[in-house]
Amino acid sequence: MAIIKIKRPQLTIAEKLYLPAVIKGLSITLGHAIRAVLGKTPGAKRNFNSSGMGITMQYPETKWDDQLPDYYRGVPALVTDEKGRERCVSCQLCEFICPPKAIAIIPTEIESDDPWAKVEKRPQVFDIDMTRCIYCGMCEEVCPEQAIYLRQDYAMTGLSRAEMVNDKERLYEIGGVREGLVNKWNEIK
Repeated sequence: MAIIKIKRPQLTIAEKLYLPAVIKGLSITLGHAIRAVLGKTPGAKRNFNSSGMGITMQYPETKWDDQLPDYYRGVPALVTDEKGRERCVSCQLCEFICPPKAIAIIPTEIESDDPWAKVEKRPQVFDIDMTRCIYCGMCEEVCPEQAIYLRQDYAMTGLSRAEMVNDKERLYEIGGVREGLVNKWNEIK
């Protein structure tokens, strides 16, 4: 095997000195500052209803809601069907596929006298720890009943870790109703 020696490129005198690089960086920063004050920065007053000082969004007053793309993945939530029945069958696929293990499900059986006893299971406990969730969307992809969705909500806050754990009731409150065929309630299946 041949040995190849690579020669290091020689620096010019301007490249060896520290001061020209600092002056170049300061000139770029000063140019951006002047354009921001004059309102000539991209996005100023147009895209984010900003103050005109650049593309910084004034968050509490201005929200991202009208700027979010359709494919944005936000807070996960459980949904019900049109009749208020839960779509989740406690298959636990979302729990098993979740990379950070943010989902915890404890299934329970449906009573035999219930008209939907053929389904067999429903979630007794369904918790999502939002401090662990990475919004990857794998739970939504794997759900056979389309019971879990990633909504376009991005402002999930809490004052403690306990407030950041969404239980089943909170997940249904966030999710709401989703229309369409539900395999779980299909008479033929």
